Amino acid sequence: MEVKGVRIRKIVTIIEEIFADGEKETERPLRKVAVLGVIKNPYAGVYQEDLTLLIELGEEMGRILANKAVAALDREVESYGKAAIVGEKGELEHAAALLHPKLGTPLREAVGGGKAIIPSAKKIGGMGVTIDIPLHYKDAAFVRSHFDAMTVCIPDAPKSDEIVVGIAITDGGRPHPRVGGLTKEEAKKEDGLR
Repeated sequence: MEVKGVRIRKIVTIIEEIFADGEKETERPLRKVAVLGVIKNPYAGVYQEDLTLLIELGEEMGRILANKAVAALDREVESYGKAAIVGEKGELEHAAALLHPKLGTPLREAVGGGKAIIPSAKKIGGMGVTIDIPLHYKDAAFVRSHFDAMTVCIPDAPKSDEIVVGIAITDGGRPHPRVGGLTKEEAKKEDGLR
């Protein structure tokens, strides 16, 4: 499969269902979904000043990954996050180009809004490296019960000339939040913060 002339080697969906945390059952099963795309890095091994291709690719990958994630979650989305791992022949800026300028718009469209900034993580790594996709409440970043992450990896990616780009969504916060702070019910959802 190709998008914007860039090869997608595979798309991986990871679904986590949480029924208990510690010694206590959850009130309802909590679900986290991550969808990761493994793409060929068009700039592996070369310096490229203009990263427009990766920026545009980020928008398309955002659309593909977000739609698959929302379908897999099959519930109302409460939290979101994004991440990328660049293989050794690439550079960190390649991850930034995919994640930051345009990936957020199709993700917000797929989840039905999202006023809060989409938290992100990026790193350079080899096949099988893990990354923690940070998560927070999609409409108010300071809702403390939803500060979380989803750890993901693909055993055979990224190869040195590839990038893994992914998004994660959830249908709730942590299983038993009890450290105070703004709750989702208290959030005004006006400015993306509170």
